[in-house]
Amino acid sequence: MPSGWEFVAFDRTWTLAVLVPLAVVTAFLVAVAAYPFFEEWATGDRSDHHLLERPRLAPTRTGIGVAGIVFYGVLWAAGSADLIATQFSVTFEGVIAVLQALLVVGPAIAFVVTRRVCLGLQRRDRDILHHGYETGRIVRLPGGEYIEVHRPIGEVERVRMARPEPRVVIVRRPDERGRLTLARRAQARLSRWYLADSIDSETGARMVPISAGSAG
Repeated sequence: MPSGWEFVAFDRTWTLAVLVPLAVVTAFLVAVAAYPFFEEWATGDRSDHHLLERPRLAPTRTGIGVAGIVFYGVLWAAGSADLIATQFSVTFEGVIAVLQALLVVGPAIAFVVTRRVCLGLQRRDRDILHHGYETGRIVRLPGGEYIEVHRPIGEVERVRMARPEPRVVIVRRPDERGRLTLARRAQARLSRWYLADSIDSETGARMVPISAGSAG
């Protein structure tokens, strides 16, 4: 926390350097507890999930998780800022400035990088599902064309790599007055954000939910 964050009220001096970190950590823990319910509402996926989903199949959720880990990790590292400064022979003020910057930009960078990695792994899995594993063996066809021989994957691997569940489709429905509520619009937009750019393992189509028109 920046120094000098204090104010006087009710004949007492209140130190924001203590109150704000407590509020931030409390809000973080509440967000962690409430997140499953928020995602269920945003995606409309209320089905039972008896098996863990591969992280790459839920890139937005995985990105949010890694962003949360980075956020908490920076706070955890800040508790030893003095030891970091002494062990690496750097200024304490410099360590604090770096940690303050990481606390703000670190989670955003972690989210973007993790999400892109998951989407790239989705594309790689789809290529393996359709063509098999690369063997490094090059053969020449009768027509003179050179191709690489691929090894087909087994049924167990196919089941593991394929998306186990269909995409979630959010249908926006008007209320009794024929209007779409703000909550319904927000739900549809959040659903598109969660599933944007994800790839169907069989068709290769983007996993974007279909929104119904406002007409009844």
